Amino acid sequence: MNREYHKWWSDNLQRDMELLIFGHAGAKVLIFPTRDGRFYEYEKLGMVEALRHKIEQGWLQLYCIDGIYTESFYCYWAHPSGRIKRHIDFEGYVLNEVLPFMHKKNPHDCVISHGLSLGAFHAANVAFRHPELFKKLVAFSGRYDLTLNVESFNDLLDGFYSDDVYFHTPSHFLPNLECKKRLASLKAMDIVLVIGNEDPFLQNNQQLSTILHKKGISHHLYLWNERAHSGYYWRRMAPLYI
Repeated sequence: MNREYHKWWSDNLQRDMELLIFGHAGAKVLIFPTRDGRFYEYEKLGMVEALRHKIEQGWLQLYCIDGIYTESFYCYWAHPSGRIKRHIDFEGYVLNEVLPFMHKKNPHDCVISHGLSLGAFHAANVAFRHPELFKKLVAFSGRYDLTLNVESFNDLLDGFYSDDVYFHTPSHFLPNLECKKRLASLKAMDIVLVIGNEDPFLQNNQQLSTILHKKGISHHLYLWNERAHSGYYWRRMAPLYI
């Protein structure tokens, strides 16, 4: 299996960023890590191995990027306005640096946005905000409203709210989305949401599903038994949905 390591200085983030590529051809999968995960997390969790057959057959090529969550949503010393701004910088890195790099490496026209846990938020947020760039979204164990307080998971913006927060919260901006072009792109996207039936963000996933239904956006919401929020489950989900 082809495995490549890449590192470059990001103008959007003003820091070095690293990523791993697995595979030589096929649909390009942009992968966001969990809250504490790094660019090598997907491999360490056994997810790459779970997809080995599809990768070696040239059906999928994985691009595992780094997260900067301790600089954005989990940067508790920073004002929430600074946290969301840093998140926006990260989106700029993805849109202006990672995606062009992926297209240069691989001309395949299918790009899949994929993430685990907090990475599922990033995968969904960028896909819903820029649906013309993606053919598919696969989100495992996601939380699509970071302002919620559920169980031990707190509002990551400490009650702060602004246009930036609104436009980066899928379950907030999607109900009011009226742009026909963006809606058409969303309706053309293959959307897969997977969540455990005991996951604390089950209700948030169901709410998002309801919003998509009301907008006429076809999608799949799959419920797994128990919390289903770990590598043990994600390794089993990946070959089924990606």
